[in-house]
Amino acid sequence: MKILFFVIPCILGCVAAHAQAPHPLEGRWDLTVNWNNRQVPSWLEVRHSGRETLVGRFCFAFGSARPVAEVKWDNGKFSFSLPPQWEQGKQNLEFTGLLEADKLIGTMTYTDGQTSSFTGVRAPSLLRTAPPVWGDPIALIGKDLSGWKPDGDKNQWVVENGVLSSPQSGVNLRTVQTFTDFKLHVEFRYPKGSNSGVYLRGRYEVQINDALGLEPWDINFSSIYGLLAPNRNVAKAPGEWQTYDITLFGRTVTIVANGVTVISEQVIAGPTGGAIDSREGEPGPILLQGDHGPIEFRNMIITPARP
Repeated sequence: MKILFFVIPCILGCVAAHAQAPHPLEGRWDLTVNWNNRQVPSWLEVRHSGRETLVGRFCFAFGSARPVAEVKWDNGKFSFSLPPQWEQGKQNLEFTGLLEADKLIGTMTYTDGQTSSFTGVRAPSLLRTAPPVWGDPIALIGKDLSGWKPDGDKNQWVVENGVLSSPQSGVNLRTVQTFTDFKLHVEFRYPKGSNSGVYLRGRYEVQINDALGLEPWDINFSSIYGLLAPNRNVAKAPGEWQTYDITLFGRTVTIVANGVTVISEQVIAGPTGGAIDSREGEPGPILLQGDHGPIEFRNMIITPARP
């Protein structure tokens, strides 16, 4: 019995000691991929599983964060492979790279066989050490599209009677002004089967979709798309006006959907698919998704935190 009591503390002590020494690749990385003659944002998270295995999550320029079963490591070099998600083609996405001076450089082989380079830097913590001091509320929807700009040459967004709408699928719309920490109130309405989203700082999508009766998954109504699931689904029927009250403070987000707190002070791990860039430490716009069907917004009010 004395031997058993001696062995158990030794085992626990060894495990604790190992946990205090993270792998040099562990952490969250903001990636930029030179893909199809443009720079697109991506994101990688790496953590250890057990004594030696590295696992993670990855999010490309579109789609949702997906699990990485194993990140292989060999003397500063790493690699991992992912099956297609929304990408065209049948072969896996293949990543190989180097960790040098706490930065990542490497290549991505896309599902069509084309190879692109990427770079990565550690994602900022965005930890706030003092509570926010809120400034004055700003109405984002006026009589026209003043204060907004479309993400493309052909704009389908219009403002009529205080309602900002995208009557059919087209380009996204973003505010000219950028924000850091804020409270956002927004009311929205969609027809049956439609889908949209509100991007916080242009990087973190709060999902809007026709989800009445669906499970509260991290790709459904009021989620941070692909990263944070709501604790319940409070979506109303298509055609009804609904509300989000969102507080973003550093990486911490709270979402009140239709008067119910469905995400409370949860950490957003990284950018979601469709983000404008991967520069998480910078201010960003409010971006409205317009490429997945008709959507209407009204009474959109943002209250920025004072610097």
